[in-house]
Amino acid sequence: MTVDRIVHLVAGTMILISIALAHFVHPYWIGLAAFVGLNLAQSGITNFCPLYSMLKKAGIKESNCG
Repeated sequence: MTVDRIVHLVAGTMILISIALAHFVHPYWIGLAAFVGLNLAQSGITNFCPLYSMLKKAGIKESNCG
């Protein structure tokens, strides 16, 4: 897997987990989905993603499409 795919996978998983927790545990868990969404928006505007940086430092290969 490449860094891009892992970032998308983690973001999507976190949003799904947040929705499930908000439904089954407490509605305030929707804040996690909001945080992930804000981070994705910030990443799109500034081209900086903390998870992307950590994965690159960990040695995960970058995608070569684009």
